Amino acid sequence: MKKLLALVLTTLLGHAHAHDTATPSTPGSGTKVLVYSDTAFYRHPEIPGINRWLVLLGHENGIEVDITEHPQDLMPKVLAKYDVLLLNNANELDKVIPEAQRKSVEAWFASGRKGVVGLHAALVRQTGWPWLNQLGGCDFNSDSDYSKAKVTVDPAAKDHPAVKGQPSEFWIEADWTNHDRSVTSLLGFSVLLRVDETTFTPVRDFFKTRGGKPMGADHPIAWTHEPAAGGRFFYTEFGHDLRSLSTPFVRSHILAGIRWAAGAAKAAK
Repeated sequence: MKKLLALVLTTLLGHAHAHDTATPSTPGSGTKVLVYSDTAFYRHPEIPGINRWLVLLGHENGIEVDITEHPQDLMPKVLAKYDVLLLNNANELDKVIPEAQRKSVEAWFASGRKGVVGLHAALVRQTGWPWLNQLGGCDFNSDSDYSKAKVTVDPAAKDHPAVKGQPSEFWIEADWTNHDRSVTSLLGFSVLLRVDETTFTPVRDFFKTRGGKPMGADHPIAWTHEPAAGGRFFYTEFGHDLRSLSTPFVRSHILAGIRWAAGAAKAAK
């Protein structure tokens, strides 16, 4: 109980480390998630709040969640305990994670029974880590202001647990990221959601004079990647702040994404 309280309290500050706080948040739960939230580029001010949100989401749904910003927690001995590595707006990671730990993550995922989940800025400035850039399929170009927009479910993905039961079109508010390319049709990738750029201003003023470009008619905002070698990757543009996370859809969307990413590990046990 003391360790659980320590985890929740330190998560409020965004400084809990997995090697110090590996006590399950729900006794007997199965899926284990390690959240990594360090940054080398822009640090979203709500990262600590989102860490707390993730701990509580796990506690309420039988998922063990630990938080870290310490690269040592990405070494094999620690990573082996987890089914999913979740990147909470963690960006430009080649600048904060040493090569040994990056290779450790790659080997862990290559086992074919692990999952990586990326929230919002997890695909920002990751070209310095080619493995993660290829796993995600794209990088950052620019973004929008917090805006209400129309989102569509890809018909081929309507039965995926992260969107199942959602109308084919719906409106929601979030910060929308313009990526440097679309992942549509990339081998092993499946688009879950797209945003309709005609329903909002896709490039905010800050980026209009800095080379910011909209993506056009094909603007994926959530997708999966299942490499031929195994493992599962789930990415969603949601997760910039607590306003979108507090909506029933985004809550269920991220929870289902985590469970899906952990699915390979669960099936192997």
